[in-house]
Amino acid sequence: MKRFLVPILFGLLGALILAYLGVWQTQRLQWKEARLLKISKMISAVPADLPNSVTPEFHQYLSVKLTGELFKDEVHVLTSRPPIGPGYRVITKFQTNSRSILIDRGFIRERDKNKDRVSGLVEVTGNLLWPNEIDKLFTPDPDFKKNLWFARDLPRMSKYLNTEPILLVAREIKPNVNEVLPWPIDTAGIPNNHFHYAITWFSLSIIWLGMTAYWISRIKHRKDL
Repeated sequence: MKRFLVPILFGLLGALILAYLGVWQTQRLQWKEARLLKISKMISAVPADLPNSVTPEFHQYLSVKLTGELFKDEVHVLTSRPPIGPGYRVITKFQTNSRSILIDRGFIRERDKNKDRVSGLVEVTGNLLWPNEIDKLFTPDPDFKKNLWFARDLPRMSKYLNTEPILLVAREIKPNVNEVLPWPIDTAGIPNNHFHYAITWFSLSIIWLGMTAYWISRIKHRKDL
């Protein structure tokens, strides 16, 4: 019996650890689903005015409606939008009352990069966003001569266009002239892989028990010989 003690303990301990990780991922899944639901409600909420003071901690995804002047000053952020293909996000300076912020107008194709776009008085409905797209090791610096950016670098873009570091991602712009395809915020781009992680850990726990059973059977077989 002593010869079976080590593999049994080893097998049970390993299976319990793997099962615990599966339970932990299940709990994380519940937390993530609750968070996504909260974000969805914020995105689709009745639009409000822009608060006097905004922070990412309290105002990320806040639904906002503003009337003001859309400037011709803009930056182009290289991206790709399935199934359309490669193109750019158009980030434009926008002034409402005495405040200047950034508007993410949406997506244009590569061929439309240098076209003139409508400016002037508009009404913009969308959501505040503080993008997290910068990788200090791999994100290239903007090419200012070509007006080519590789991420929505909010501090840098706001300094370049002389605005507050506030980005409103447009859901709708009136009047709509259909020259920029809106690319509003939704929860589809927020990863939620916890279910797959949980299945992986539970599967590994079962496999671990199977391997332990095989190990014990081999020990028993050698004893019988």
